[in-house]
Amino acid sequence: MSRVIGIDLGTTNSCVSVVENDTPVIIPSATGATTTPSIVAFTKNGERLIGEAAARQAVTNPERTITSVKRHMGADWSARIDGKEYKPQTISAMILMQLKKDAEKFLGEEVTEAVITVPAYFNDIQRQATKDAGRIAGLNVKRIINEPTSAALSYGLNHGEPQKVMVYDLGGGTFDVSIIEIGEGIIEVLATSGNNHLGGDDFDERLVQGIVRKFKDKTRVDLTKDFAAMQRIREAAERAKKELSTSDTTHIMQPFITQVKGEALHLDMVITRQEFESMISDLIQKTEDPVRNALNDAHISPAQLGRVLLVGGSTRVPAVQRKVREMTGKEPSRNINPDECVAKGAAILGSTLQGRGLVAAGTGQDLLLLDVTPLSLSIETVGGVATRIVQRNTTLPARYSQIFSTAAPYQRNVDIHVLQGERPMARDNKTIGKFRLKGIKPAPAGVPQIEVTFDIDANGILKVSARDLDTGREQSITITADDRMSDMEIQQAMQDAQNYASQDQLRKDAIELLGDANKLLIRTERCVKNAGKQLEKAVKKQVKADTAKLQKLVAKCRLDRVDANQLSEIRAAKEQLEQSAGDILMRYDGGQQ
Repeated sequence: MSRVIGIDLGTTNSCVSVVENDTPVIIPSATGATTTPSIVAFTKNGERLIGEAAARQAVTNPERTITSVKRHMGADWSARIDGKEYKPQTISAMILMQLKKDAEKFLGEEVTEAVITVPAYFNDIQRQATKDAGRIAGLNVKRIINEPTSAALSYGLNHGEPQKVMVYDLGGGTFDVSIIEIGEGIIEVLATSGNNHLGGDDFDERLVQGIVRKFKDKTRVDLTKDFAAMQRIREAAERAKKELSTSDTTHIMQPFITQVKGEALHLDMVITRQEFESMISDLIQKTEDPVRNALNDAHISPAQLGRVLLVGGSTRVPAVQRKVREMTGKEPSRNINPDECVAKGAAILGSTLQGRGLVAAGTGQDLLLLDVTPLSLSIETVGGVATRIVQRNTTLPARYSQIFSTAAPYQRNVDIHVLQGERPMARDNKTIGKFRLKGIKPAPAGVPQIEVTFDIDANGILKVSARDLDTGREQSITITADDRMSDMEIQQAMQDAQNYASQDQLRKDAIELLGDANKLLIRTERCVKNAGKQLEKAVKKQVKADTAKLQKLVAKCRLDRVDANQLSEIRAAKEQLEQSAGDILMRYDGGQQ
């Protein structure tokens, strides 16, 4: 049985972990790092780059580089490159495929199953989109788990003593806060809240705006119209943000940032931590309401918290840590690595789902996880009212049924509009599905009895069924949310992903083969020259013909269009030249390579 990996699919960086000897360990990336940048790029010759390789060329290839795709999960968004549309699920799948590949290299075995984390405040469509991305990447997603819950699971493995913990999770693109109770081997989520559009990316953007404003004040040049300059500034801003977490000032130097009337201008400025904190103070303030809501929903005060755990790279910002201390009156715990704990928690859950239960420290009991649904589920009723069926922070899995009827006489069909959110009116909440129940027995309004059942599984994904109580017949309900990928689209994306993987391998094989072929051509030319007139004319003629054939095939080979047949031809031509020139290579080159 292959092991289940845990994946933290992040906005800025992603991380993968696996349990070894009852301990979760981080799987290193291809470059040896503990995290992989969540970046995908396409070069002009058709090569696909992921992670560090994509990040390195982002400034020089911005139009074909995709970052922060997690912010678009479950939305009607796509990137168009070389005439092809890429949905968020497809781009995310490419990142997941790289993590899967790194895991297989680390473990020395095929990996087919994973637990993937999502922000606690992700809705049904966003969760389904994440699960679809896993399928496209060739992974059986055993569970979708909330990121703060996963972090608490990682913490609870080593801190099993009864306590209430607040997980404050501020990542690159999302913010979540969860109140979690740990006790007697049980990790129970009491409440969760958050903001799906708040994170380190927003901090970076504020810093970018500040840099551009200071440059304009000094030079009267507006850099926002210079695409290449803005990419360099964004990269510099991210570095500056990190430096300001440990230093009071940062020096930003970008020579030749732009040209005005043929004269080069340089960007050279100092940003202080105080300036940066002033730029982002309102963003940090936005975390206060979710914290207050989560505490209220859990019916506890900050004084009852045993620990406050900081998760996500953006919690390294000193102003964020001060805000947490101010809100809770507690010094945030530094017992967990904010970049790694989410992936480790997912790996722990993956191991548990395989029946390899892990024991919580100090309890001698296997860990049991009880999560909650982050948002209320409602149905639109007469007057556009959102009638609540499932309350937010309901423990998962959950199953709720309610009886509905018709609003007009002799209706044959009923349209049911399912919503997610906390607002009283339907129009102010998020539509996650529209369902039509057909074939109702004609009757006066209010007479038909239609039982609608909501099933929320352990992933937080909703399924709906309906039954006409008059006839007892089950009715099928089709989810029509536009933002989900159809099964056909997912299958096509899976095929595309496999094609990409094979194409990537072909390119690697081609690069290696072309390198060897060119070395052979250079070596053969040198040896023929060294042999001079000592070569028999027939041998020389054959070597010359074989050399010309290989040179022609090498010259024709394009990495962006290479196929297996081309490689076979080049390989055969190379072997032919090695055979015809073998004696010459041995005699006049001493067998050197």
